[in-house]
Amino acid sequence: MKFEGIYTPVVTPHSDDFKIDTEKFEATINFLIDSGVSGLVVAGTTGEYYAQTAEERVELMGLAKSIIKERVPLVIGTGAIRTEDSIYFATKAKEAGADALLVATPPYAYPTSREIALHALAIDRAANLPIMLYNYPGRMCVNMDEETLDRLGRSPNFCSIKESSGDPNRLHMLARDYPHIQLSCGMDDQALEFFAWGARSWVCAGSNFAPEAHIALYKACAVEGDFTKGRRIMSAMLPLMRVLEQGGKFVQCIKHGLTLRGIQAGPPRKPLQPLNKDDKRQLAHVIKTMNATIERIEQGDVA
Repeated sequence: MKFEGIYTPVVTPHSDDFKIDTEKFEATINFLIDSGVSGLVVAGTTGEYYAQTAEERVELMGLAKSIIKERVPLVIGTGAIRTEDSIYFATKAKEAGADALLVATPPYAYPTSREIALHALAIDRAANLPIMLYNYPGRMCVNMDEETLDRLGRSPNFCSIKESSGDPNRLHMLARDYPHIQLSCGMDDQALEFFAWGARSWVCAGSNFAPEAHIALYKACAVEGDFTKGRRIMSAMLPLMRVLEQGGKFVQCIKHGLTLRGIQAGPPRKPLQPLNKDDKRQLAHVIKTMNATIERIEQGDVA
C-alpha cells in the first residue's frame, strides 16, 4: 500500500454529556473527504481511543467504513497495552473493512526492542493487512529502534512508519537505512524536513479543521518540489503548531478548531477539560492569520 498525501486522524465528536455524536462524526468525515484529504485514521490519539470502551471503538470502526465506503483509504488504530487487546482491535478492524492498521508501541508497559517487534508481528499475523507503524516515544517512553525495525523486516506488511519522535537523527536514519519503509511525517513542526527527506505522507491532526493549509504544504513540497514556497507556507503554519502543542491542550484545540469550521465537536472526555475563552480566542486568531497568509501565498504574492 502506498501512503501519499494528507492522512487525518479523525476526532470523535461528543455531545455535552460526553456520548459519541455519530451525526457529527459523519459530518466530519464528509467534510474532510470533500476538502481533499488522502486518507483517514480512526482510533488514533486525536480520536481519544484511550477514553473509549472496546465496544465504542469497534462501533466507530464500522461506522467510519460505512460512511467512507471506498472514497479514501481507512486506517484503524490498534493501540492497547496488552498484545491480546491490540490483536482484538486489529481483527475487528479487518472485519470492518480497514485498508490498513496503525500499530504503536504498547504504552506504559515499557517493552524492549524485541518485545515491541513480537507485539507488532503478532498483530500482523492475526490481521494480515498493510501496517503503518507509529513511533511516539513522547507518550510511549520507548523508540522503535533499529533492532525492532530489523525484526519487522520479516513481513512486507510493515510498509510505513509515522515518525513522531521529534529527533532529526531518527528522521535521517529512517530515510537512509530503511528506504523500503515509507516515511510519514508525524511531527508537525518538522513537516518541511520530512518532505525534504522523501516523506510522501503526513498524518496531521490539525487537518481536522485546516485541511487546506496542510494540503497546500504537502503539494508545494512533495508534489511540486517547491521548497521556497513550502518554507513560506510552513512559516505561516508554525504559530498554529505552537498553540496546538502548548500546555497539554492538543486534543481540545483540534476539537475547537473543527467547531470553528461549523461542526460542533464537543468536549474531550475526562480527565481532559475544554478550552477556556482566552485559549479559544487565541486559537481563532492564529487560524485566521494563517489562512489569510497562505491564501496570499497561493495567489502568488511574493512579498
